[in-house]
Amino acid sequence: MNAQARPLQLALAASLILGLGMAPAQAANPCNPCAAKAKNPCAAKAKNPCAAKAKNPCAAKNPCGAGARIDPKSITRPAGYKPYKGDATALLKDGEKLWNDTKLSTNGMSCNTCHQGHAAFEAGFAKPYPHFVQMAKDQAGLKKVHLDEMVQACMVMPMAAKPLVWESRELAALTAYTGQMQKTFKPAKGKAANPCAAKNPCAAKNPCAAKNPCAAKK
Repeated sequence: MNAQARPLQLALAASLILGLGMAPAQAANPCNPCAAKAKNPCAAKAKNPCAAKAKNPCAAKNPCGAGARIDPKSITRPAGYKPYKGDATALLKDGEKLWNDTKLSTNGMSCNTCHQGHAAFEAGFAKPYPHFVQMAKDQAGLKKVHLDEMVQACMVMPMAAKPLVWESRELAALTAYTGQMQKTFKPAKGKAANPCAAKNPCAAKNPCAAKNPCAAKK
């Protein structure tokens, strides 16, 4: 090949490569799939649905445990307190109505909002009162409460209302009905009381987070 023909052949070869749409590096190794322009689907900009901004509803705070700290005196039996006494059957009947009465609160809640079907009761609810209740400890600093004090605590904290009159028929009725609920409550064994306490399945690692095999060193 003479010196004048060689530059012409090199130019023709370069034109052929460009005409086929291949970069010089690809042309050198056309069989390497990792050299393809298509991006790894796991590297796509679309975010993992588990990382979506929408909050997991189970992560929301339990409305029955929400609220700022309160004055323990507002839910503690006053000196000389004598609970209202009346017909037990009538009190239970009135208590059931009050249990479902949203008018007792300022936020549309009732006792049943948190405790329908024995929901949101701690395992210790089955123990005789007075006893330790986490909500009363966290928000009022009380180490233990009587049942009527716990009724008052629910009135003030989750239901955002004033405590009932201590010697009122309403407080006696709600206390009686809550005591009836206590008799039929059976704490679950070996299970978290709140099903939302289970780990969010979306917390699992995104399979796309695994290293792209094409990124491995050759």
